[in-house]
Amino acid sequence: MGGTTTSTSRRSADRSARGSLLGEPTVREIESHLKRREQRRDDLFEASRSLRREAQGIMGRIHEGRRVDDEIVTLARTARALAERVRGDGGGDRGLAHDALQESVEAILLDCVVRGSSFPSPKELGIGPEEYLGGLGDLVGEMRRLALTALSEGKLPGAREHLREMESVFRSLLRFEGPRAIVSLKPKQDAARAILEKTRGDVALAEVLARAGVRSRRTRGS
Repeated sequence: MGGTTTSTSRRSADRSARGSLLGEPTVREIESHLKRREQRRDDLFEASRSLRREAQGIMGRIHEGRRVDDEIVTLARTARALAERVRGDGGGDRGLAHDALQESVEAILLDCVVRGSSFPSPKELGIGPEEYLGGLGDLVGEMRRLALTALSEGKLPGAREHLREMESVFRSLLRFEGPRAIVSLKPKQDAARAILEKTRGDVALAEVLARAGVRSRRTRGS
């Protein structure tokens, strides 16, 4: 019994002489890792913010009727690089880039709508399906802006075409479902449905007013 007590006391004395149970090299290694992780997060945040700002600017210029061909190419290239960077980091900081990648998809697809071309796939863009679906969901709101612009310019056929395209995108969205932890798509589907119904109402009203205008002119001319 006394031998056990002596052995324990000796180990305690040895530990006190050595200092912390966690060696200093281990402490420095962990601190260095955390600092690198923090720097990567800061860099990723800045890159994501810059990409998101550029995507928003491009969508604004598209709605102004400006050509953005070269900008779209650059945006797609930058988005692909950011997606690869997140995957290279193991995806732990993926959330920081999610919104930027999603908005990049939205801008690229909006450009496709305006040019009348088919949508590229997530694989072709080098972007994950989750971010792709998020951008596709938000695209409906941008397409509504196109329809409203057409209505304001008296281009009813153009507004009808945008409405048909919105319906097509919405039908595609409804084909996907999954746990919110994987992709939060249900809120976007609900928002897209509301936007679509509102746009249908706007186009229907414009059609009624257009027919009323035709009848009014015929009455005056009779």
